[in-house]
Amino acid sequence: MLFRTILTGITAVLALTAQAQGRGDDLILDMNQAFKQGNRQRLAQLLPQARGHALEPWAAYWELRARLDSASAQELQDFFSRYAGSYQEDRLRNDWLLLLGQRRDWTTFAAEHPRFRMNDDAQVRCYAVLVQHLREGNQAPSGLADDVRRTWFAQREADDGCALAASRLIGEGQGANRMTAADAWRKARLATEANRPRAAAAAVEIVAPESINLVGEIFANPAKFLASKVVAASRTRKELIVLALIRLAASDTESAARQLDAKWSPMLTPEERDWVWGFIAKQSAQRLESDALGHYAKVSRDSHLSDDMLAWKLRAALRAGRTPQWPEVLAAANAMSEEGRKDPAWVYWKARALLGSSPNEAQRGEAQRLLESIASARGFYEQLALEELGQKISVPAKAAPLSAEEKDAARLNAGLNRALQAIALGLRPEGVREWNYSTNLAKAGGMNDRELLAAAQLACDREVWDRCINTSERTRAEFDYDQRFPMPYRDAVVRRSREIKLDPAYVYGLIRQESRFIMDARSHVGASGLMQVMPATARWTARKIGMGSFTIDQLNDRETNIAIGTGYLKLVLDDFNGSMPMAAAAYNAGPGRPRSWRNGPVIEAAAWAENVPFNETRDYVKKVLANTTTYAAVLSGQPQSLKARLGTVGPREAAQPEPNRDLP
Repeated sequence: MLFRTILTGITAVLALTAQAQGRGDDLILDMNQAFKQGNRQRLAQLLPQARGHALEPWAAYWELRARLDSASAQELQDFFSRYAGSYQEDRLRNDWLLLLGQRRDWTTFAAEHPRFRMNDDAQVRCYAVLVQHLREGNQAPSGLADDVRRTWFAQREADDGCALAASRLIGEGQGANRMTAADAWRKARLATEANRPRAAAAAVEIVAPESINLVGEIFANPAKFLASKVVAASRTRKELIVLALIRLAASDTESAARQLDAKWSPMLTPEERDWVWGFIAKQSAQRLESDALGHYAKVSRDSHLSDDMLAWKLRAALRAGRTPQWPEVLAAANAMSEEGRKDPAWVYWKARALLGSSPNEAQRGEAQRLLESIASARGFYEQLALEELGQKISVPAKAAPLSAEEKDAARLNAGLNRALQAIALGLRPEGVREWNYSTNLAKAGGMNDRELLAAAQLACDREVWDRCINTSERTRAEFDYDQRFPMPYRDAVVRRSREIKLDPAYVYGLIRQESRFIMDARSHVGASGLMQVMPATARWTARKIGMGSFTIDQLNDRETNIAIGTGYLKLVLDDFNGSMPMAAAAYNAGPGRPRSWRNGPVIEAAAWAENVPFNETRDYVKKVLANTTTYAAVLSGQPQSLKARLGTVGPREAAQPEPNRDLP
């Protein structure tokens, strides 16, 4: 009787605790909503009730961040002290540093910046460089201008920090830390190429403030602007003509090429002329036009081009015929910046170009060294390099098992626990940011391999598969492919795949890229669930595979999502005659696009994939195929070939069935 009474009491306490936790969770969600709405009053009202909750640091961050512009210095310091070492402390300091930069409070900025651990905000970095320049002048170490230049050029949108730092270094920089007007015009060109008028105008304002209105005219109607100009005599006029030709080429490459040839070419400098031809050629290459290399041939010096232009020259050379134009591939790779040449894609193709052009002993040796520098089972070009060296793709030896102490350290990590709780509560973006901070930035250099494996295992055990995979992928010397390539729902995926004669490794390779096994994943375009199926595609596929009672609300049901996703993938794969690269492209971008992209010479699928015009789809195809090859090695226990899965791509042969035009 006494035992029953005690048990009843414990049960009641646990029930009350669960109810209180539930109410606390609802409170946190309410505060998150109030933060998104900018409701300061509601946040202040709810914050006292959030004290003691595991996600209290988030609640406190939202409340103070919402009124950061009016918060006192003491309030900020109290927050930094109370939540010292947390992601929220560093996140608020990031926000505070941005505000200090906008206010031009360089004294406070200089005092706070050394305490900023993340150090990953581009605008804060530019403000910091500017502060160092203002405080140290000619005594500042070299490299400040390079830092600003690199950061500024990489930014797509206009911002205050980098534009301000660039303007000061252009006007006041000395020696190695001096930027020039050419830097501002280059930024204007890059912004114009990306269709970012505000960023282009901000760059032009630094060196030619009187021409800002002309930038607006260029973006509004480049053809009209060019027609109104007779000559390009001054530096400013020439650069504005370059911007107008870039804008024109973005929509009409032929017209831009005609204007450059017939009128503007003699008035521009060789560098300006080469840049415009490089952009025209890049646009042509992205459209898979046959005359792309002809446009590139009009460039006098490849070193005048950006890495992006050179990348598309290399791609065009790969697609130029059944055999790539290896000399052009090699020339493009060699002309890239030192940073650009490190990309595994260009390392691989440079090695192939060296081997494809009647190599001498030195060239064979260089190709061997290049391939060895990237060869591994890690990714698409790494796997291809491995095969070029005569090896197949195998699963690396597994790291030693985690000790109880290593597991406990991850289990007791406050940041990791907060991240997992936020994700479980539906605050995935917040949870992901805190998780990444805890693994990458909370301590100098981030977690070591063993710590990363322990953190990844914690996520795996909680079935937070995206954190499991992404964390394990960061290890350098120790590998756990059960973490990197998990197989949740294995019975359902393998059973359904084999029922419809689909390779389970291909299905897993696609799911890993689509959703990272997050069941409630939803894309920005409305795709849902494990296999990220669009509603209209789901309805069509359900009819095709005989699921007459299907409704859209079933799309996040695991079995239903797998059935519809694999059913659609099988239909797409059959439509492309079993080509995994083209089917993956169709799954991501729709079947109509790869039907068009396949037209041209028959080429190896690696070169075809590299020429996919959409950045997202190009990356997707390569990752799905690399994933597939690794999953096949895991499932079979045997070495695998990525090249065998890639094959070749070319126009549909007359003997093949007509494409299924109903396929969505």
